[in-house]
Amino acid sequence: MSEDGQTFVSEKVRRALLELGLTDYEVRAYIALVENGPMTASELSDLKTIPYSKVYEVLNALAEKGFIESQMGRPAKYFPKSPATAVESLVQSIEKNVRHLSETVVKELMPVFEKRGGRERPDIWILRGEESIMEKVREVVSRCDNELLVAAPALSKEIAESMRALILSARARDARVQVMASSSVNPVLLKRLAEVSEVRVREQMFGGGIICDNREVVIVFSEDDGPMIAIWSDHTGLAKFAKNYFEYLWRESTPFKLKQHTR
Repeated sequence: MSEDGQTFVSEKVRRALLELGLTDYEVRAYIALVENGPMTASELSDLKTIPYSKVYEVLNALAEKGFIESQMGRPAKYFPKSPATAVESLVQSIEKNVRHLSETVVKELMPVFEKRGGRERPDIWILRGEESIMEKVREVVSRCDNELLVAAPALSKEIAESMRALILSARARDARVQVMASSSVNPVLLKRLAEVSEVRVREQMFGGGIICDNREVVIVFSEDDGPMIAIWSDHTGLAKFAKNYFEYLWRESTPFKLKQHTR
């Protein structure tokens, strides 16, 4: 045993106790009691673990934290509680305090957050399945006030009609709408979209989606043997990159002539 009475406990345990909120002197005192058994304050100080002027302050703090108990006498003796009991008691106390602090923060700040129209905005969501993707597209378009860009490498009749309704809702808010589609899309469906937006076609398209007000983007990836997958993001950098790519493809696309497809 070393002269400070603390030879059997690793530095890892000491650091853990410090992380749990004990002071350095409290860690020394508790470990000394665990290693040596019950002691008086004077005996604890004689181990050169804690200065005598600090020993009662340290022992009282350990008792309040549930790490030791005392037996009254002349002089009083101090007993270490089981590490399992002491740590569990401390953890419960910490959890209770954290819950109280969390409730205080939420109770006061949430009304302010909500009053000012705040909303939690993750950078990216992964969407799976046509239904969930279309639901997100509808939500994004509902916030589109200035510009809606649509890339559609493939279109079913149902999706085309849904997009037409969404385009009309954006146009009602004076948003400019551009639709870029693959030349393989049925001209009848393109005609329906061209009636309410500017449409261009191109031979090849890799993926599709929408870009709203240079602020939000939904990018759809084709899956041959699985559900449709898309990502949504309100990350301005990603939205700007997507818009730049859309504009690059748009410039090299062919305008869809509505008159040529009108009987």
